[in-house]
Amino acid sequence: MTVELRDLEPEQWESWFDGIDRAFGGSFVDEQRAYWKAVNEPERSIAAWDGDAIVGSASAFSFRLSVPGGALVPAAGVTCVSVRPTHRRRGVLTSMMRRQLDDVRERGEALAVLTASEPVIYGRFGYGVASEEVGVEIDTTRVRLALPDGVDGVRLRLVGLEEGLEACEAVYGQLVTGRPGLLARRPGWERHALVDPPATRRGASERQCVLAEVDGEVRGYARYAVKPEWGPRGPDGTVIVRDLDALDPVVRAALWRYLFGIDLTSKVVASNRPADDPVLHLVSDVGRCGVGTQEGLFARLVNVGAALEARTYASAVDVVLEVADSFCPWNEGRWRLSGDPKGAVCVRTADPADLALSVRELGSAYLGGFSLSALARAGRVRELRGGALAEAAVAFRSDLAPWLPHGF
Repeated sequence: MTVELRDLEPEQWESWFDGIDRAFGGSFVDEQRAYWKAVNEPERSIAAWDGDAIVGSASAFSFRLSVPGGALVPAAGVTCVSVRPTHRRRGVLTSMMRRQLDDVRERGEALAVLTASEPVIYGRFGYGVASEEVGVEIDTTRVRLALPDGVDGVRLRLVGLEEGLEACEAVYGQLVTGRPGLLARRPGWERHALVDPPATRRGASERQCVLAEVDGEVRGYARYAVKPEWGPRGPDGTVIVRDLDALDPVVRAALWRYLFGIDLTSKVVASNRPADDPVLHLVSDVGRCGVGTQEGLFARLVNVGAALEARTYASAVDVVLEVADSFCPWNEGRWRLSGDPKGAVCVRTADPADLALSVRELGSAYLGGFSLSALARAGRVRELRGGALAEAAVAFRSDLAPWLPHGF
């Protein structure tokens, strides 16, 4: 039997999403389904059909992604990828990835990005890990904060999630171009933080929002829940941090102090913070903060020249890259990258190569989250001209660690 790929028709969405829900263990409740239906882009969604049954899915969102230098680059946010277990190892996933990347190229998007529930899948399609997520579990009974001057001047105000939404989104919007990996959220995406069905709370409270104000201006916020627990010595609750953003260090510290001081709790847990989160420099004992890391955003350069030209570089660089990309062969070959903090040009060249790498390594280095030198020590980048590796590694770095604060 032949599996056929077709564009998703809007009226097919429920059946299509049923397959995705099944692939993820049937965990989506009605509120979540309604949200994902609202933001879905049917024209970018693929259904794999075997007869009258949908046996596979893939979709994309039309994002703009912040890159080093502050530009917002059009990027396809790959999502809703699934194949029915009965149809594995039949090339369904590969055919959907082929069709999707061809479409991304035709749309003129230089990048595709995703978050991976199974990271091992996507390397063969050219996606490289481009950012990390840091998780913390802080023992607030034994860890103290070193607070900067001025925190007592920050006014904190509890509001409802809906009431605080506009102010929170305004703060986030001011931060987007300052850190690679952040998404300029399309209309409707700001409501992602409001999806909080009781069935998914695992004993925690409904989500709460605190705004931080200075001279009447909202300059930060935190959204969190509290999970009440009691041990043999009394209250032992947990503060679960969903979001925390601030426009300056004083407001950020004031928000962390607030979370540390919530009554009847002894822990603060956050599962997705940037790798360089300032809280790691505010705490008195990092060893009692249960710090862990995992993959965050994956990036795939669909148009090598356009993608490398879209960002700036920390120092002057002039390097010829020999790029391997068997899945998107239009990227293969030599590219001369000339750039600096003001801009870049990347064009094809016949000049001898200085570095050899695959498009996957370019994806890992693209946002400045992983060093080309580190990748070379793992055998994934080869230096062909002495000094080229150090030059490129310094140029590709980012002042702030790339970070994606939420999935999609």
